[in-house]
Amino acid sequence: MLSAARFSAARYAGPAVVGVGLTWYGVNHHNVVHAKDAKTAPENVAEGFVKSVKQSIAELIETDAEKRGDGTSFTGTFVRLAWHCAGTYIKETNEGGCDGARMRFDPEAGWSANAGLERARTALEPIKQKYPQISYADLYSLAGVVAVEEAGGPAIWGRLG
Repeated sequence: MLSAARFSAARYAGPAVVGVGLTWYGVNHHNVVHAKDAKTAPENVAEGFVKSVKQSIAELIETDAEKRGDGTSFTGTFVRLAWHCAGTYIKETNEGGCDGARMRFDPEAGWSANAGLERARTALEPIKQKYPQISYADLYSLAGVVAVEEAGGPAIWGRLG
């Protein structure tokens, strides 16, 4: 089963990260340092923060897999979540995409293409509460990245900003 997950994750990894745009935040959570200004961002804070969030997502995937006990996990669903979040982007109008994670709200939440993703969004909510400074859009994109990496896919670097 894991081989199938690896195949699926690698197959969908490219488009899943099209909308990745992480925002780095300073330690005091009031000093927002946007990824576009990464030259001035304290690298150890930004890297440490992302590493912590990624570790929490990886733990969630493992815990869920252990609960299920049937060889399945959130891996594929998190890849799909990131894919669908990014896949709503409309180049001509510069609308949609992961910005704002609008898939949490109607009408997008009710689109048939997004069926079943509520479970993934709900599962990520405790991580959002633990790290309130991460946006939902960044969290959903990062969940897809972690899912690909945890399934044995390549390490993914997302375009920042």
